[in-house]
Amino acid sequence: MESLDSKRQNTGARWAFWQKRAAANPTGGSRTLRRREAIAFHLFISPWLIGLIAFTLVPFAASAYLSLTYYEVLLPPKWVGLRNYVDLFQDRLIYHSLKVTAIYAVGSVSLGTVVAFSLALLMNQKVFGINLLRTLYYLPSTLSGVPVALLWMWIFSPNFGLLNKALAVFGIEGPQWLFDRTWVLPSLILMSLWGAGGGMVIYLAGLQSIPHHLYEAAELDGAGGWRKFCHITIPMMTPVLFFNLVTSIIMAFRTFTSAYVMTGGGPAHASLFYVLYLFRKAFTSHRMGYACAMAWVLAAIVMVLTVVLFRSSSRWVYYASGE
Repeated sequence: MESLDSKRQNTGARWAFWQKRAAANPTGGSRTLRRREAIAFHLFISPWLIGLIAFTLVPFAASAYLSLTYYEVLLPPKWVGLRNYVDLFQDRLIYHSLKVTAIYAVGSVSLGTVVAFSLALLMNQKVFGINLLRTLYYLPSTLSGVPVALLWMWIFSPNFGLLNKALAVFGIEGPQWLFDRTWVLPSLILMSLWGAGGGMVIYLAGLQSIPHHLYEAAELDGAGGWRKFCHITIPMMTPVLFFNLVTSIIMAFRTFTSAYVMTGGGPAHASLFYVLYLFRKAFTSHRMGYACAMAWVLAAIVMVLTVVLFRSSSRWVYYASGE
């Protein structure tokens, strides 16, 4: 008991000492506290800050420098100024790859938006087993890359593919899909629906955040299902639609794996996406400087599209005030 009482007395004495010291010099104490908080803050963010500098800012700066050089990896880079950009705009395959990418982006983004939003409307119903259905529709979006590309190569196979087998049941002769210049892009656009479950979850969250009293008020005014959808659901969902539209366009312009694995850019460059052409210049032709210039041009295109979307959002995106 004596040792416990002595510990309490010592603790009380120390507390009183620090209180008197803080009262005698309040400015110095607050400065010390702010300094400690600043040190702790920088220590906690240092892993992210180091990663940002090492894996984002330094590669950005290196890519910008290399885009102004002639660089073949094995030899030191040689300064050429804007020569890579001049050659780039004289390259016919650049324009062709941009055209292919743009067609794919328009088709995959528009079709994916319609399918994902429609699925979200269906999954927003209160029926038995709805959670299981939501999980089943979302699961495919968790898989991507080479395995999915190989799966769809089997589905699109003209001889023993699942899709042509299904069409044969109805007496329809399926096309060559990936081996036909006309059908290769529609095939890849159709394949992009594999990840519609990811967009569905985001749309579903947006649908469930719409205040229910808006629908009740519309019903009291005699509005039917279609009018409620057009005048309540769509306006309230425009922020979510805008978010998915921006991210989907960025991802569409970055398409690479499906074309690289499934078609290699063929047939006859019909599926030569911009990033695939960039990859060829960098790792087949070993023109790293030219590839860096292509990367910056792509970044500029995506940035311009994003700015246009943000500027236009004030005309069609509705943000609830929360009042």
